[in-house]
Amino acid sequence: MKLHEYQAKELFACHGLPVPGGETAETVAEGLAVAERLGYPVAIKAQVHAGGRGKAGGVRLARNRAEAGEALEAILNMTLRTAQTGEQGLPVRQVLVEKGVAIRQEFYLSILPDRASGTMLIIGSGEGGMNIEEVAARTPERIARIHVDPLAGLQPFHVRRLAFELALSDVQERSFFDLMTGLYRAVTENDLLLAEINPLVFTADDTFLLLDAKAEIDSSSLFRHRDLAALRDDTDRDPLERKAARYNLNYIRLDGNIGTMVNGAGLAMATMDLIKRAGAAPANFLDVGGGANAVMIRHGFGILLADPRVRAILINIFGGILRCDVLARGVVEAARATAVNIPVVVRMEGTNVEEGRRILADSGLELINAVDIRDAAAKIAAMAGRL
Repeated sequence: MKLHEYQAKELFACHGLPVPGGETAETVAEGLAVAERLGYPVAIKAQVHAGGRGKAGGVRLARNRAEAGEALEAILNMTLRTAQTGEQGLPVRQVLVEKGVAIRQEFYLSILPDRASGTMLIIGSGEGGMNIEEVAARTPERIARIHVDPLAGLQPFHVRRLAFELALSDVQERSFFDLMTGLYRAVTENDLLLAEINPLVFTADDTFLLLDAKAEIDSSSLFRHRDLAALRDDTDRDPLERKAARYNLNYIRLDGNIGTMVNGAGLAMATMDLIKRAGAAPANFLDVGGGANAVMIRHGFGILLADPRVRAILINIFGGILRCDVLARGVVEAARATAVNIPVVVRMEGTNVEEGRRILADSGLELINAVDIRDAAAKIAAMAGRL
């Protein structure tokens, strides 16, 4: 679950981390009132779940009331398009109005779990800001990576090493230890999958400030973080993804034209590879899970058909906990309820597979049976050539 910038800063501030003064606003009038209370200059920042806001015009500095009004008008009425949002962009419904800061130096800092090593990974750079991606691509040696054993936790030598890598001065290093301790505690105590500060700035007052902040919470942990669960804002989320979440379906919308339904993430990845190899592109990732029932299958099928880009559907199921006859009944119910007018290939194997195939064959619907992966690939390849 992603947090907005202002939410992430509130969370980090609770752990003693320094953040600029600021308030959110949903209208120009509200934004101007906040700016007057804070005093100019102010930064006006679009609040959407996407990075790259500054380059896309979603962050503007205002030195007076006239500039603030112009910036608020522009940002609150924009559809923000960044590399992360895609061409459809995200509408900006809220901004953070924040007190301007005199910056002496910018840094990049993040903490996230590293699954490959089983550690917490701290990433830092002395070249923070909007161009951190270019630093990573062109001069990766300027980015420090420090692994922390999660059982032992953050130790002073980790912080000293990072301070050395960032070439911090004695003045900076004295306050950096408290900052890193607070940030690491915020990550571990709140089950964050990501805490990213870009930029972390050192100001003309010789203090560190989290000028921008991003936080992502492990959704599986929300049962023990009721206060954080209440911060969920799904208005930026794709409508079909929101609908899928209501039915406990794992769905991610993609850019292709072949809809997919599978049970198991590994099988989903293999199915998407199959579609690409056939010369087409998957329109989604949809994992109904091993314990899906006919109702969930019906809802998943409806979500696939609700995507106007979908021109054919491949259902690839291995019947274990989810029996093939249960799948078949769900597909037939969904097809009858939605008046399917696109090709549907069904490949199933496992428990009650013959009964499942009989249900599909006796349904009277134009559902294309595939006997195995190769058969499914051949049928999808033929469709891909016609789409």
